[in-house]
Amino acid sequence: MSTPEGSPETPAPAEPAAEDKKLVTLARSTRARTRAAEGAAVRDADGRTYAAATVDLPSLQVSALGVCVAMAVASGATGLEAAVVLTDADAVTPSDLEALRDLAGSGVPVHRGDAKGALQGTATT
Repeated sequence: MSTPEGSPETPAPAEPAAEDKKLVTLARSTRARTRAAEGAAVRDADGRTYAAATVDLPSLQVSALGVCVAMAVASGATGLEAAVVLTDADAVTPSDLEALRDLAGSGVPVHRGDAKGALQGTATT
């Protein structure tokens, strides 16, 4: 599936790198713990990880990736190396790709998977 603001989504790697498996685990446990619509995790340029779930309050709605980007920015991150979002959606939203691109620039892999953590596809910012 093509992502309007990023690269076309390609099949996810059969065997993700160890660092990306950690992101999957963090996103999966965060989503399960909160019972949120999405769970996400990102790794910044210094190797620090941030995990979050969708925020869906009457007065505030933020995607899981949006929360991760905000956490990274608030922690002083200057870039991102990779992201994972576990969702029922067919693609990463253009606004999430744009937020990731704002912080990390282009070329950052964004892996999309299901609630169980099985990766379905990869786009890049």
